[in-house]
Amino acid sequence: HVQLVESGGGSVQAGGSLRLSCALSKSTSSSYSMAWFRQAPGKEREGVAAIDIGDFITYADSVKGRFTISQGSDKTTLYLQMNSLKPEDTAMYYCAAASGWVGYPTDPHEYIYWGQGTQVTVSS
Repeated sequence: HVQLVESGGGSVQAGGSLRLSCALSKSTSSSYSMAWFRQAPGKEREGVAAIDIGDFITYADSVKGRFTISQGSDKTTLYLQMNSLKPEDTAMYYCAAASGWVGYPTDPHEYIYWGQGTQVTVSS
């Protein structure tokens, strides 16, 4: 059984920063690839950043150089440091996990475990 709980969302002005956290609770010793997704109203869910069980990191082009994904040393906490935020970053942000490797790290269909989401709002 896997649970994901996000925190750290909020409202910020353009150019500001936020740090999202996602706590992973699991009942096995399995390793999980994890990712952050976001979804704005009327838009499809978009992969933002992902880290697989080999620590390979993938970013969406729209956030490269501004966002940083990382994990705690025990890999039960996932972070997303978001700098230089823009109004177009406004969305609900979701943490996701998949057991083992994933083929397409920013494809939401690769992940079966999802958090409830945390809202990020960036004002101009």
